[in-house]
Amino acid sequence: VEKARPTPHFRKEQVERLIQLGRERGDDVIAQAIENSLSKRMGARPSHVERLNELKDEGRLILAGPHPSIDVSEPGEAGFSGSLIVAEFDDLQQARQWADADPYVTAGVYSSVVVKPFNKVLP
Repeated sequence: VEKARPTPHFRKEQVERLIQLGRERGDDVIAQAIENSLSKRMGARPSHVERLNELKDEGRLILAGPHPSIDVSEPGEAGFSGSLIVAEFDDLQQARQWADADPYVTAGVYSSVVVKPFNKVLP
């Protein structure tokens, strides 16, 4: 006989967030890095990750990560060719302002940054 599982109890804001996740919309930030940017990237990384963690703590970060320059998860000296961030912002202008203030932008790691609307379909 299978035991009945306890019914989870959610606060109102948790239920609203779960409903919102079912029809998630965000903006994506696609950044292209300059050649040989690894040392600049590593210098700005703590501040960059801190900003991403702020989005995560606010429940607005959908995903974030670098594009390795070679087909391995840890590219070593080969470094990274860019980054992808998908997060929830009120609008594209807010997303663009957030991206423009990123430490990788101000440190000169990125050669270009594109901000686009994003609709999450799966999963």
